Amino acid sequence: MTSGWTIGIIGGSGLYALEALEDAQWIAIDTPWGAPSDEILFGRIGEVRVRFLPRHGRGHRIPPGDVNARANIDALKRAGCTDLLAISSVGSLREELAPGRFVVADQFIDRTRDRPGSFFGAGLVAHVSLADPVCPRLSALAADAVEAVGGAVTRGATYLAMEGPQFSTRAESLLFRKWGADLIGMTAMPEARLAREAELPYALVGMVTDYDCWRKANATVEVSEVIAQMQANADLARATVERFVTALPPEREPSPIDTALERAVITAPEARDAALLARLDAVAGRFLVEE
Repeated sequence: MTSGWTIGIIGGSGLYALEALEDAQWIAIDTPWGAPSDEILFGRIGEVRVRFLPRHGRGHRIPPGDVNARANIDALKRAGCTDLLAISSVGSLREELAPGRFVVADQFIDRTRDRPGSFFGAGLVAHVSLADPVCPRLSALAADAVEAVGGAVTRGATYLAMEGPQFSTRAESLLFRKWGADLIGMTAMPEARLAREAELPYALVGMVTDYDCWRKANATVEVSEVIAQMQANADLARATVERFVTALPPEREPSPIDTALERAVITAPEARDAALLARLDAVAGRFLVEE
């Protein structure tokens, strides 16, 4: 096996399985945060261990606001993942980011609400740095993979995460453009936040399906159009994942994100809540044991 790498793939709309996996087996993983979106598909691509989780569940049965991101990240951590590559269908807020284009996001604006956004809380307080919310190494490798399989890719963009499940109003879409957002979606937050708390380097590849509703006075986003573009994107997304995994360096060099909690936990050991500590056995187990 390739030393050190266990890649978690979070499949977004249109990507519900990975046919390239060898020795593939769906395995249920329990978490103290509730049920993840689905079982995790364990397998390998070549010599690299891969763990695949469909974000909305097989058959796309879970709406964005009901995705249990804490359970998903915890389950992937328990499955041994060292790094996460997220695939998401997104709307475009920029003319040059046309449907069918892939975009590797490097910043986020969080407009979600009522979604648990942290593993930490009363009894164990932590403040991870999220200034740079994605892993530059993974992001570069992901963009390289898109190019290698013939896709059009943009490196670097700001993803605005909205609550949904409705698409945005025209006024919102125009406002988000003024804010500097390039992409709009419903699932990257709090997913990216939680990955950082779990000390998992994270990269996100957005597959553009539509122009949202800012572009023309009578423009709207229709599910039928989004689905059609998702299906067109799906084969390229699967090829991208396969190329990404097979092109990984033979050895995984450490990332600063691997130890993010060492600069984040503020609660004194004697003041920490035992019940919360128990729930954090996977997410923060390395830090709590080594401290």
